[in-house]
Amino acid sequence: MTETTTTARPAPKAAVTLTSSAEARVAELMAKAPADAIGVKLSTPRRGCSGLAYSVDYVSSEAKFDERIVTPGGVFYIDGASVLYLVGSLMDWREDDFTAGFVFENPNAKGACGCGESFMV
Repeated sequence: MTETTTTARPAPKAAVTLTSSAEARVAELMAKAPADAIGVKLSTPRRGCSGLAYSVDYVSSEAKFDERIVTPGGVFYIDGASVLYLVGSLMDWREDDFTAGFVFENPNAKGACGCGESFMV
C-alpha cells in the first residue's frame, strides 16, 4: 500500500485589493443597485488615448471567468479578460470637495494619458 501526502497551499490572492473605503463604496452602490444587480464589476475596456480605461458597473450575471471577491457590502467582480492587466492593483475610493471616484494603483500600468482617463500596459 502506498501512502499519499497532501500539501496545503495558501488560498490564491485576489487580483485586486480593495481598501476599506472602496469596500464601503461597493456597499453604498449595492444598497441602491437595480433589482437585478448581483454585484459590481471592474473591467478594462479599450478606450482613451492610452488604450485601456477602468470601468466599474453593476452586473446582473456572473461570467464564467470573472474573479469573484466577496466584500462586507456585496460581491465585487473583476472581468476575466481584464485580470492580467490588474494583478497586484490596489483600488481605493477617494472624495474631496471637487471630485469623487475610484483610484487605482496598478503596478502593470506602464503609462497613462495626461487627463488620467486611460492607461497602457
